[in-house]
Amino acid sequence: MSPYEIIARKRDKQKLTAREIDYFISAYLKDKVTDYQITAFLMATYLNGMDSEEISALTKAYIDSGETIDLSDVPGKKVDKHSTGGVGDKVSIVLAPLVAALGVPVPMISGRGLGHSGGTLDKLESIPGFNVNLPVSEFRRLVKTHGLGLIGQTADIVPADKRIYALRDVTATVDNIPLISASIMSKKIAEGIDGLVLDVKYGNGAFMKDPVEAEKLAHSLISIGKEFDKTVVALLTSMEQPLGNKIGNWLEIDECIDCMHGKGPADLREVTLALCSRMLLLGDVANSLEDAWQRCEKALDDGSAFAKFLEISRAQGADISYLEQPEKYPQAAKREVLKAANSGYINSMNTFDIGMASVSLGAGRKRAEDTINPRAGIILRKKCGDAVREGEEILEIHCDDALDTTAILQRLQQAITITEHAPTQQPPLILKEIS
Repeated sequence: MSPYEIIARKRDKQKLTAREIDYFISAYLKDKVTDYQITAFLMATYLNGMDSEEISALTKAYIDSGETIDLSDVPGKKVDKHSTGGVGDKVSIVLAPLVAALGVPVPMISGRGLGHSGGTLDKLESIPGFNVNLPVSEFRRLVKTHGLGLIGQTADIVPADKRIYALRDVTATVDNIPLISASIMSKKIAEGIDGLVLDVKYGNGAFMKDPVEAEKLAHSLISIGKEFDKTVVALLTSMEQPLGNKIGNWLEIDECIDCMHGKGPADLREVTLALCSRMLLLGDVANSLEDAWQRCEKALDDGSAFAKFLEISRAQGADISYLEQPEKYPQAAKREVLKAANSGYINSMNTFDIGMASVSLGAGRKRAEDTINPRAGIILRKKCGDAVREGEEILEIHCDDALDTTAILQRLQQAITITEHAPTQQPPLILKEIS
């Protein structure tokens, strides 16, 4: 086999064998396949797709590129959650300590920002001292001792996906069911879980714009889980507008702190509780969905989730004084507001454009080597359906003082549609459950 022939076969819409896929991925890790060749393979896959057997083979090749974590000595069923990504999607920060506080171990290996969507690791690293780059041995100790660990992919855990993930981010090959499926499930299977709850986003701010495509992705992920003997449940949730009111790494941590004090935006709370309650069911610590939901609500409101978040943050090196007193966190050098050009109602938001505006402010990466500004981002003052008056603040941007924000503010202005009448219907925040 040669890399050229494999790329050409996928370019020509031919089915690849498991042996070809395994060879191509392993050769890439040995630097016998170049970055430009893997990029060509990604684009050919993006354009021509893969069938279920190819997706499973790609997932297995990713898993086999590193080690699988053994958590059999950790009592109880290990359950994780994964979101397919969106704007303002900070659920994992609240969810992991909440579920762990209720007795279900959560081994969570997360990713960085991808395209217009934020990444859990970037958010955690905005907390001074928080270390997500831990070896597998330390990750196992955290899960056994604290009931959760929050890390990124190490050199030992699906290293093929780690390298390819960064290339997908900058080559417009993100929103593709085979590539998303293999990337997500390889990490989750390798981290030693028994069950997985998926938050599959749909809408203009999701990688899957159409609910039908989002459901196809959910079925693809569930199918892979079944093949590897993992119980997987998926919720389809809306990304027709950002989740919560804050977008950007520290801004989202700040909003999560509010949520873990029984406050915070209603949409963030609802999605978090919906996902957490399913995790409790998979972890066999709740008798029913209603029981699980009530227990999750209580743990959010009585401080149990926040106490667990402080515990794991301290264990991973964070200066928790910033979590206990978020007002002491250094503020962005520049803040500007966007005001409504006319009175009416927020009819819709182009969530993708809002996410890309946040990236331009410094909250994400346009290139793999870009540095993130943890203070940069957007605070929404209004959401879809809200009434606005001409001249009223719609949002506030945070960034470095030297950044020219003219074009960014123009993009944000165009991303928010104000109409004379209130929208008659909003897409459901949680569309359906697939299991």
